[in-house]
Amino acid sequence: MKKAAVLLFCLISGSLFAQNDSVSWRQDVLNWQREMNSEYADSSTSPLTNEDRLAFTGLDFYAPDSIFCVVAQLELTPDSHSFPMKTSTTRAPMYRQYGLLHFEINGKKYSLPAYQRAEVLTADEYAGYLFVPFTDLTNGNATYIGGRYLDFEIDSSNVYVIDFNKAYNPYCAYNHKYSCPVPPAENSLDCKIEAGVKKFGH
Repeated sequence: MKKAAVLLFCLISGSLFAQNDSVSWRQDVLNWQREMNSEYADSSTSPLTNEDRLAFTGLDFYAPDSIFCVVAQLELTPDSHSFPMKTSTTRAPMYRQYGLLHFEINGKKYSLPAYQRAEVLTADEYAGYLFVPFTDLTNGNATYIGGRYLDFEIDSSNVYVIDFNKAYNPYCAYNHKYSCPVPPAENSLDCKIEAGVKKFGH
């Protein structure tokens, strides 16, 4: 779905004029869920162990909820310094804080730091993307204890659609062979983000 259409939906969701956009947005989220399931069922792209992949019938998702599709303003932090982000292993990739995403959920204001890989600032397929790991009050219960991730293509307008309905688990949630960034303490949300991928099976 085009960003403009999602942005329009997020701006007007909850109004009487949002019905058609709500249908399109919901279908887009369901399409994303199907694509995730296809990727995880495919041996060439799946992070699952062979045993889990052979028994795989689909990831567990929250039902799409427009409350968790929000518009955020990015406050740039150009003077930030690179730092080694902690991971589930001894690996420590270098990131820098690109900016702070400011948004509201149910009338309460929140902020999430968005990061850019320091090693790929000049030439890499991820150079034009922001990484937003986060934790919330569902972790360890309905969702993966280590938190979840979101990614965004850098937008010069500094206006972003944060759709938590597309929040996904790090590969470590499925297979311990992976090394996954651990969300920094400042990326903790004091609310339940009941959207996106839930914890995996056992």
